Amino acid sequence: MSVPKTLMLSSRLRYGAVTQLFHWLTVVLVGTAYIVSPGGGEERIYSAASDFARQTHETIGILVFALVLLRILWRLFEPTPEPPLMARWMKYSASAAHLALYALLLAIPLTAIAGAWLEAHPLTIFGIGNVGPMLPQVHDLGQSIAYIHTILGNVIIWLAGFHAAAALFHHFILRDNILTSMLPVWRRSPALGLSAGEIPHGTLDRSPP
Repeated sequence: MSVPKTLMLSSRLRYGAVTQLFHWLTVVLVGTAYIVSPGGGEERIYSAASDFARQTHETIGILVFALVLLRILWRLFEPTPEPPLMARWMKYSASAAHLALYALLLAIPLTAIAGAWLEAHPLTIFGIGNVGPMLPQVHDLGQSIAYIHTILGNVIIWLAGFHAAAALFHHFILRDNILTSMLPVWRRSPALGLSAGEIPHGTLDRSPP
């Protein structure tokens, strides 16, 4: 069954199917990369026992990087839904969190690549193979960047958790459409002719201007 064009693109009240796909695929990939990461020091990461986990982690990281670039390009050409009324500090906090997430999604793969290459390790991508170092070996710097990569990986998990908690707060406490605007359309209201979650902002919004 084909998805109607009106659902593929974002509307005034909700994100389109393409943006939703970018969002939830990124969530799944980032979570999977974090879980399968071998962790630990250089010797552990590049040991034979951690080889498959490392290769999986690196492959997913490259996919995340490519996906985020595509999502940024898509966002340049597609308008975003209008946010519901909310306190100014909440609006600024949400914008800062989104910018931080985008920055982390780009910085985490880049620091992984730079750290590995500076340590003189190849990058492994399933279906392609090893991509040899394209930077001169500076081992100490590579270790420092790899350590920064680990810190950023932990930070994005905490920030994503905060992001999810904020969405649940909007849904259950403020009762606006922040969460449902990023969820697939499961049904339509026969009375209003609206998709689930496409409730006018003023109907349920209880937050201050």
